[in-house]
Amino acid sequence: MSIDELKGLIPDFAKDVRLNLSSMVSDESLAEQARYGLFLVCAIATRNPHVMSAFEVLAAEKLTPAAIAAAKAAASVMAMNNIYYRFVHLVSNKEYGTMPARLRMNVIGNPGVDKADFELWSLAVSAINGCGACIDAHEKVLQDAGVAASTMQTAVRFAAIIQSVAVAIEADSVAVPVAAE
Repeated sequence: MSIDELKGLIPDFAKDVRLNLSSMVSDESLAEQARYGLFLVCAIATRNPHVMSAFEVLAAEKLTPAAIAAAKAAASVMAMNNIYYRFVHLVSNKEYGTMPARLRMNVIGNPGVDKADFELWSLAVSAINGCGACIDAHEKVLQDAGVAASTMQTAVRFAAIIQSVAVAIEADSVAVPVAAE
């Protein structure tokens, strides 16, 4: 599926989403690998097959197989970490925070792509998944690496747009009964 086909799936009630998607895809404010990896990792995080398909096709045109694998690894490891660390952060019993996580996540130390790109992708997925602890951790690593706040904001904005595409498509597929007057 192409991005244009994906746009065609976005219903008219979500015209703003369609416009945001168009502007995001043409936005060149991020380096190519960071941008296309970000598109792919966020699409995977939506879990929507149409969104994943369109962005995987787009990413395949611009990314190396290693970068595609790294984006998929970021989405996968963040799916695990975001649940675990969100629990540790939110649970009232702080004892869990003293326990070893025992989660294998070696890919974070050796992602196969530029570490800042991988961290940026991890930040965006953590925003989609709503893990404040992970958002803080990845934002700190990116700050320490000299990544501008505007770059991080762009990544999260792109994550928000891609998530809204999935929501709009899914909302249009749900038949909601209309109350009789």
